[in-house]
Order: sequence, then C-alpha cells, then structure tokens
Amino acid sequence: MIKLMIFDLDGTILNTLEDLYFSANYALTQNQFPERSLDEIRQFVGNGIRKLMERIVPENTSETKIQQVHEVFTSHYEKHCADHTAPYSGIPEVLRKIRLSGCKTAVVSNKADYAVQILCQKYFPDLFDVAIGEKNNIRKKPAPDAVFSVLEKLNIQPEQAIYIGDSDVDILTAEHAHMPCISVEWGFRDRNFLLQHGAKKIISRPEELLSCCFSCA
Repeated sequence: MIKLMIFDLDGTILNTLEDLYFSANYALTQNQFPERSLDEIRQFVGNGIRKLMERIVPENTSETKIQQVHEVFTSHYEKHCADHTAPYSGIPEVLRKIRLSGCKTAVVSNKADYAVQILCQKYFPDLFDVAIGEKNNIRKKPAPDAVFSVLEKLNIQPEQAIYIGDSDVDILTAEHAHMPCISVEWGFRDRNFLLQHGAKKIISRPEELLSCCFSCA
C-alpha cells in the first residue's frame, strides 16, 4: 500500500508560469537584456532558478552578469511569486481526499525554498506533511537527496511512496529514488515529451490520482 505521495510544485500542483515569466523579464530588462517569450520560459524551467537564469540570458553572458540577473529576479519574485499563480483545477480537493484516505503528502521542488514555503502556505495550508525546495546544502533534482530527506522525516520506505511530476526531471528523480513516477500532462511538458523521456504512467486529470495511488507501486 502506498503511504506517501510526493509532488513536484511548478507545473504539477501550481501553475506558476506567468509569475516566473514576469519576474524573469523584469530581471532581464533591468540588466538591459532582451525579454523572453512565455513559451521560452515554459521550456527553461524545471532545473532550479540558477539554471533558469543561465538559460534566459544571451549566450556568452559573463558569470558576474548572470549573478546580477539572478539577484534582481530573486528580489522581484519573492514579492510577486503569487500575483498570478494558482492551483490547477481540482488539485486542492484531490489533496484533501488523499490525506483523508490516510496517505501522507509532501512537496519536493527545484524551486527556491523560500518560494516553496510561501506558496504552499498560501495555497495548500495543512495539506502537506513536508515541503522542500532548493537549498544550498542539498542537491537539486534529479538527485534524490530531497526525496530521501522526506522519506527519513516521515519514516517511510521508497517502495511505499510515489513521485508525481510534469517533467523529465521528475521522471529521473523518481528513478534515482527507486520509486514509481506518475507524470501529469496538464503541466509545462506535453504527453509526447513525457513519453520520449521515459514516462510509464501519464494522467490527464488530478482525480485520476485517487484511483491509481494505491495501484502504481
């Protein structure tokens, strides 16, 4: 029986794309760089804020300049990370039902930890046992370190957990953590992309988690 469901954040339980887009372009224009399109930002996210900064700046941008863009982004995003962000339809209700069934829930994200805490508290109060974002002392996904930290905190074995996400990074994270992965197609990557990157189970509606969470391990 599955005792724990671990969720990615961006593109899985929250549509954060617009706020990432506005903060990224604010940081770019403040540093005299051209803006990026919404679709470009969609393709660039998933590997943490630092990697996003490296991807949005022009090729051959200096390390010093990337750091400046990063600092402006962080300052802006911390204030505006919830301006347009919202849960995907049905997610809060599904999380409540999962928890009522006795299954624990957690978040493991490559998003900066300050934003993970702000957004989980705002949109999902009391719906997660643990939430972990990017920190300096822990390797980002697809390394399994944060997943293992959650398992240790909750005293649950990998075979008793499932990871749910919307990207290739999430598929690899689950693989490295030795647990099944459920991929969602409502996020930042489409079904074909997920299949090409090894997705074994893809769902199109959050409600499907209720019927599959006890049968995917």
